[in-house]
Amino acid sequence: MKAVVFDGEFRLVHDYPMPEPGPDEALIRPRLIGICNTDLEIGRGYAAFRGVPGHEFVGVVAEAKDADLVGRRVVGEINISCGECPTCRAGRPTHCPYRTVLGIHGHDGAMAEYLRLPVRNLHLVPENVPDEAAVFVEPLAAACQILDQVHVQPTDRVIVIGDGKLGLLIARVLALTGCDLLVVGHHRENLDILAARGIATRIGSEGLGPDADLVVECTGRAGGFEEARRLVRPRGTLVLKSTYVGQPTVNLSALVVDEITVVGSRCGPFPAALRLLKQQLVDVLPLIEAEYPLDEALAALEHAARRGARKVLLRVD
Repeated sequence: MKAVVFDGEFRLVHDYPMPEPGPDEALIRPRLIGICNTDLEIGRGYAAFRGVPGHEFVGVVAEAKDADLVGRRVVGEINISCGECPTCRAGRPTHCPYRTVLGIHGHDGAMAEYLRLPVRNLHLVPENVPDEAAVFVEPLAAACQILDQVHVQPTDRVIVIGDGKLGLLIARVLALTGCDLLVVGHHRENLDILAARGIATRIGSEGLGPDADLVVECTGRAGGFEEARRLVRPRGTLVLKSTYVGQPTVNLSALVVDEITVVGSRCGPFPAALRLLKQQLVDVLPLIEAEYPLDEALAALEHAARRGARKVLLRVD
């Protein structure tokens, strides 16, 4: 089959082996695939991944033991857990110590004509949600995860730093809480998408004081942590969303003295994200910047890597 492969560099190949689904897995043909910052970081060495990248997709089930699934549109959770270890039995499968992760760790991803996933990872897409919206379910779920981890009140002062793809989604989700929200970024065209929805925005954080109850860091760069730390008040909360190659320098003593709560936040609830899209509470379509056919995947990856680029999609014909 045709697939994008990373083996030290991104390549498009036409003879990659077809995935062979196990008895509890489905074979899926992607229709749209989203390019994520994590995919770009894989190209810089993140997670030492080798294989087919890509973990944001909407597709159609081509094969499954359950005949009712065949032909249905689905999205898929990216963590493939063992289902048997104490962590899985305790209801924390996304942290299974034996897990693989679609297109990130030990499991070929979605940038191909076919992929395989356990049936338990799949979620049906509502009829009124188009493919162009459904492809955002995975990152939208990651935005929803913040509200699963932190109680955000309408009286809270909240700052999101980062106006990339994930930052824009996080801002839309947090705005639903009625909190006093400000998004700090560096790309006016991205911030204008939020401003059109009545969300306060700002170019750069210079001059802002440490008065935020909650700061969400989704800049995708090591320096984002220090910027977020500077904006949060004593006994405030930092939520970290960025994954990247490299190790930031952190003043842990300052976190202790100011009693800062630091929350790592990764994957989130797919059902919640699908409900937001079904009820049209979050409009993701303005976040799409470009769409390329799979044959032009390398050009699409270059486009996605441009500074300030929004969501770039791959279409499998």
